[in-house]
Amino acid sequence: MVGEILPWALEGVDLEGPVLEIGPGPGLVTEALVRFGVADLTSMEIEPAAAELLRQRYGDRVRVETGDAAAMPFADASFSAVVCCTMLHHVPTAAAQDRVLAESRRVLRPGGAFAGSDSRTSLRFRLFHIFDTHNPVDPFTLAERLAEAGFDDVFVDPVEGRFRFRATAPH
Repeated sequence: MVGEILPWALEGVDLEGPVLEIGPGPGLVTEALVRFGVADLTSMEIEPAAAELLRQRYGDRVRVETGDAAAMPFADASFSAVVCCTMLHHVPTAAAQDRVLAESRRVLRPGGAFAGSDSRTSLRFRLFHIFDTHNPVDPFTLAERLAEAGFDDVFVDPVEGRFRFRATAPH
């Protein structure tokens, strides 16, 4: 994730200003964002125990909020970028995923980027998630879903095993 996928997924994304990471889980992407020099980082994690571990790990270097990315507690236009890596498939329904997309759009400043990546479904991927939520996102319908959420300049790049996406909040 950190050495290959994240640089690919975030290629060309401006990470200056306040950045929101949704669904950090154990914090692999969080750690990479800190190493990439993101100075104003907020992570939104739905699992209270995982959020607490992130708070302990990062202290005041990362603001960690506990909550649902489908109903974020942030004001409109709070962030210059929203990052979402290998998280959307953990959202249990397509409708909830669409709420995450809409909320990501809402909290972005005009011109801000929503970017990330996720895995494409496969037998191995399904087996890995046997005791976990597994609701894969179809990369071939994601562009339309992002546009419906209010994004401009939508880009989805499916490759073998994964895909990246990028979209912009309208000016």
